[in-house]
Order: sequence, then structure tokens, then C-alpha cells
Amino acid sequence: MGVGAGAPGQDLAAPGVTRRAAVLGHPVAHSLSPALHRAAYAQLGLDGWAYGLQDVTAEELPGVIARLDGSWAGLSLTMPLKHAVMGLLDAVDPLAEVTGAVNTVVVQPGPGGAAGPLVGFNTDVHGIVAAVREAAAPGWVPRRAVILGAGATSSSAQAAVAELGLTRSTLVARRVPPAAAAATVRMGVAVEHVTWTSPAVAAQTAAGADLVISTVPAGAADDTAAELVRLGVLGGAVLLDVVYEPSPTPLAAAWEAAGGVVVPGWSMLLHQAEAQVRLMTGRTPDVEVMRAALLAELARRRGGGEVGASPAPFPA
Repeated sequence: MGVGAGAPGQDLAAPGVTRRAAVLGHPVAHSLSPALHRAAYAQLGLDGWAYGLQDVTAEELPGVIARLDGSWAGLSLTMPLKHAVMGLLDAVDPLAEVTGAVNTVVVQPGPGGAAGPLVGFNTDVHGIVAAVREAAAPGWVPRRAVILGAGATSSSAQAAVAELGLTRSTLVARRVPPAAAAATVRMGVAVEHVTWTSPAVAAQTAAGADLVISTVPAGAADDTAAELVRLGVLGGAVLLDVVYEPSPTPLAAAWEAAGGVVVPGWSMLLHQAEAQVRLMTGRTPDVEVMRAALLAELARRRGGGEVGASPAPFPA
């Protein structure tokens, strides 16, 4: 399996590679996961480990999963695979079951070089909680949370809100799919649904919260940003926008201009990747080494470096 730009020597089928992992999604060329995982492998001294990248649709996923063998340590999953993979696994961690979203697959050892049981986990929740706690003021405790969007990451955000000590939240979305509604029921979080009918509605709802987690795609909240500047936000209120490019997003820039605290979107990615490395390797990486690699890769891309190249298929 070939990999994207910025990853010489990371062919997963190359001689000397004994343990493999990769990030899958569609699209996926932009992923920062290779930079994070490879930095962790180097810091941990994991010789023979390689981490790749593969563009995989939900329809292609069953075939990819079927080709895994005992050389595989695990997979990182991004959209649209977080829901699609669940029926292909042998077991699912309770947190992933509750959220209905798997972003990590760990391949257990099997007999004779074959892949053993496949276990799904959700490290997005840990990533959100760790990123928010890292940026918030000491002793900060949220009282009211608002989540923008109702996709796969939104359910993880609901679980993160619960871990941060809240039992109620407000979900602002143009529509709430049945799967998202069911996930909030499983988590035991009382959720108020507000229909995102206009930028003003979204901004007014967010402005009254001390924690806002935006899970919508890039550009979807841009019109809301101007309204937030006009309205202002609660002093010390925290925003995590999971979009990390452009940085800052218009929403993050508006939040900061209105007096709020911004959690960079890449921080969630960093902390969820650190948890993935622990699950796949059984070792604890230095998160600061991973942070440095992530920031260096972001700087390279902003300087005009190639984001990614079309990877070759998985090795047979």
C-alpha cells in the first residue's frame, strides 16, 4: 500500500515492515493522522511499524476489512466509515456502542498469521474532552453546552459533554437523523433540539452557552460567525470547532473576537490519535512529540506543501 506525500519509506508492503496501520476514509488525502502516528512510532522506537493512508468508500469497506491479516495492528477511520464499520466488527467497546461511532479498529492476533477478532473503539470522545480541558481555565466547569451539527462527530460530542459533567445539552442542526437522536437517548443526556433555520438562530443559541462544540463541515457556520461578533458570548465561554483548516475558522475567529476561549480543532485530533496509538501498540506515546509533528505538518501545508497523493491499493 502506497501512502501520501510527506511519507517517504512508508510503503506498507515494503521489506522490513512487520506491523501495519492506516487511516481510511473518503476523502482522506488531507488526513493528519499519518504525521501523528508515525511520530509516535519513532518516539516509541517501534522499528518495523508503518502507518499508511487509503481512500475507501463505505461500499468498499467490507472488502478492505476482509483482506486484513495478522500483520495489521489497527485502523483509524474517518467519514463516512464511522457508522458503516460497526456491522463488520467482532466486538465494539461500550462507548463506541453508545455513540454509534467507531473511529478506531484494533486487530487482535489470530492463529497462523491471520487477523484475529476486530474490536471497535471511539477515541473521539477522549479527544474532545482532553482538548477542551487543556484550553479551559483552571477549575472551569461548564454549565450549559451547545453542539452544532448532528453527524457522527456530534454523537461523540454529546458523550464528551456527559464526561465533562453535564446531563443536558442543546443540539442545533438543520435536521436530526434518527441515528443521532437514538444515540443521545442511549447516553442518558437530555437534549433540546433547536432547528438551524438561520445564522441568527444558531448564533443566539450558541451565545448563551459556556461550551460550544461545532461539528459541522468547513464553511457551514461561516454565516453564524458575524452574528456572534454582534451578540458577544459569555465571559470565558469555550468553543471547540472540529474543523482545523483554515485556522482559525471564521467561527473560531468570531468567538475569540467576542471574548470567548477557542480550542484549536487540531487539538481534538491530537488527543484522539494519542489514544489510538495506545490502543494499537499497547504503549503510551509522548503527546508533546505528536503535537510538534502535527504543528510541523500544518505549517508545511500552509507553506504550499502538497497535501497528499493518491495512494496505491492495500497489499493483498
